[in-house]
Amino acid sequence: MQYGLIGEKLGHSYSKEIHEKIGRYGYELKEIPRDNLASFFQKKDFKGINVTIPYKEECMPYLDYIDDSALKIGAVNTVVNKDGKLSGYNTDYYGLKSLIEHSGYSLSGKKVLILGTGGTSKTAWAVCKDLGASCIYKVSRKESEETITYEVATSVHKDADFIVNTTPSGMYPNIDAQPIDLSHFTKIEALFDAVYNPSRTKLMLQAESLKIGSFGGLWMLVCQAIVACEFFTGKPVDKDIIDTIFKEVKGNHENIVLIGMPSVGKTTIGKILSKKTGKKFFDTDDLIVAREGRSIPDIFSTDGETYFRKVESEVIKETSSLSNCVIATGGGAILNPKNVEVLKAFGKIFLLQRPLESLKPTDDRPLSKDMDKLKKLYEERMPIYKAAADVEIDACGGIDATIEQIIK
Repeated sequence: MQYGLIGEKLGHSYSKEIHEKIGRYGYELKEIPRDNLASFFQKKDFKGINVTIPYKEECMPYLDYIDDSALKIGAVNTVVNKDGKLSGYNTDYYGLKSLIEHSGYSLSGKKVLILGTGGTSKTAWAVCKDLGASCIYKVSRKESEETITYEVATSVHKDADFIVNTTPSGMYPNIDAQPIDLSHFTKIEALFDAVYNPSRTKLMLQAESLKIGSFGGLWMLVCQAIVACEFFTGKPVDKDIIDTIFKEVKGNHENIVLIGMPSVGKTTIGKILSKKTGKKFFDTDDLIVAREGRSIPDIFSTDGETYFRKVESEVIKETSSLSNCVIATGGGAILNPKNVEVLKAFGKIFLLQRPLESLKPTDDRPLSKDMDKLKKLYEERMPIYKAAADVEIDACGGIDATIEQIIK
């Protein structure tokens, strides 16, 4: 391996994609068990590596030189091998600092809670201090001289202005995890989450629901990769490419989720979107039919709506986690808040809007097989659709115009 990333588990990582978009070298992902870490560094069989959980601190004893800022922070995430001498740096600092500055929020004079105690937590402390935060507390499951507990954080420090999550809680595949309940905090302005996969963690989704600024870790990841590349190659990188790479990577992984009333055109539009974007297409109703080996009316008549919704939720959870998909959902998929949460974690939800009079009842939809049922559904579901949607799309202007709006 010449350039790459080491860590214990890397199935969630976008680093290879990001570094290869910079375009200066190939990049590998190498999972290393703890028992093999010493051997890896002793062999020195690389030119430059990034280091992630849980080795940002553990790698330091194997290095010949550690940059002053990384030494002060107490964590290294970038190692360069020059003539057999290993030098360590912390590019996470630049990534997190850039993320906070890019958000437009100011930490000056504010109280900040940092969730976690690992290497990224140490980096976050340095960043928040340098950005002028007046009070900074590390939050951990256990109290120590350097940390407070989550219980203390939610009871004594309800007036915190910002929270920075540096734990892996909520990271794929454990997307149901959430390190803290944001509803306890009365003044919080924004949440910064170092997790980038999924694009919106459960913690971030709660922040959005509470009208709190919410920022994931992808921008941080791209920025730190740019600086790491400069250390690897000894040559500057044009910082203007940060935004380009960020948008490309986000677009490559984020699902397009279509919701709306039966017969609004989700499947038709979804298939064309799939061809235009290169994303795989899935229709959750079709997946349910394929799994059950029978039609939706048969499922409803034999096992009822409760059973159908159970299967629907299973299909949505499986499909959403694939990423880079166009997903057309059934009309009632968003009735379950858990479905909305999973769909939003990996994608952006688009509500296709058409007036009731332009919709058509059909026999293959048990809950909207006549106009009276369709009207009742429309009145019941439209507020739920609007609450779930990230973007509302006017689908009255034809298929091409609708697709153009979504892509834009």
